[in-house]
Amino acid sequence: MIIRSIELKNFRNYRELKLLFDEKTNIFYGDNAQGKTNILEAIYLSGTTKSHKGSKDRDMICFGEEEGHLRTFVKKGEIDYQVDIHLKKNRSKGIAINGVPIRKASELFGIANFVFFSPEDLGIIKQGPSERRRFLDMELCQLDRVYLHNLASYNRVLIQRNKLLKDLCFREDLRDTLDIWDNQLARYGSEIIERRELFIGQLGEIVREIHGNLTGGKEKLQISYEKNSSKEELYSRIVQNRERDLKLKTSSVGPHRDDLLFLADSVDIRKFGSQGQQRTAALSLKLSEIELVKRTIHDTPVLLLDDVLSELDQNRQNYLLNSIHDIQTMITCTGLDEFVNHRFSINKIFKVIDGSADSEN
Repeated sequence: MIIRSIELKNFRNYRELKLLFDEKTNIFYGDNAQGKTNILEAIYLSGTTKSHKGSKDRDMICFGEEEGHLRTFVKKGEIDYQVDIHLKKNRSKGIAINGVPIRKASELFGIANFVFFSPEDLGIIKQGPSERRRFLDMELCQLDRVYLHNLASYNRVLIQRNKLLKDLCFREDLRDTLDIWDNQLARYGSEIIERRELFIGQLGEIVREIHGNLTGGKEKLQISYEKNSSKEELYSRIVQNRERDLKLKTSSVGPHRDDLLFLADSVDIRKFGSQGQQRTAALSLKLSEIELVKRTIHDTPVLLLDDVLSELDQNRQNYLLNSIHDIQTMITCTGLDEFVNHRFSINKIFKVIDGSADSEN
């Protein structure tokens, strides 16, 4: 799978931009705050309908404009796709595939798969649980439409149940309706837990091998799924915690409280690991994500590297660059020295300056 080209209009700091990509390595370089990350954000948005940063649609439209447009051309196998996304300031976005509007964003999933790697991902081990859940959800939603449906349904139910917990302070007569939300929370939550378990199990096998290679066999990395509740006990635990939830006015049980545990030789590196150990584990995790996507879709994803190399030492840089030679990669950086020094093959270079990106080869 490759991204052939992208066209932007009134997106972030780009009034109008057309880029034709190489099938291998594409470098976007320039000073900070010129718009390099915005290009990667647009590419990611074209396949997932969402910003990797969680930005709202209106925040991605050029200042002073009411609408923004993206048009992306994707080649998957022998099939070409044109994906159009119409961002609107005060309404839901419009999406069309090959000129045909789609009703649900989930219809877009599966056409393109992306792995996004930013400096923030290097801190995923030591950050809060929400970042690790976000990592799970971002990839699983691309790979599994059923998971996307269950997650969206679960989040909708969770919001409604939390609202009810607050309203019960004034409307005790609504208490019986908790049964409805409890059942639905358990129904969708158990599906999420089951799919996460499978994903983490598959990912863990790949991580062990990659991390072993990265550390020269000195460490064995294990990923463990820290479930807030098992799927079998989810409903009973939700009911058991009702009184507590009523006091706290929030739902305390469910996969929205899940986390991941990273063990290096049985030591919890989230709590006791050095920064070097945590970064190596994070790099292993992202490289494992690439491999798992390959195995799942029987194709290659597009890798989006946002100024990551400057955050890695030479050994980790070398390992990363040697691992991505067979997939289309979009890389942002402030200069080209790191690639020249590593004699890394660069297929296309774009100079990014304040809302423009010009090809230099």
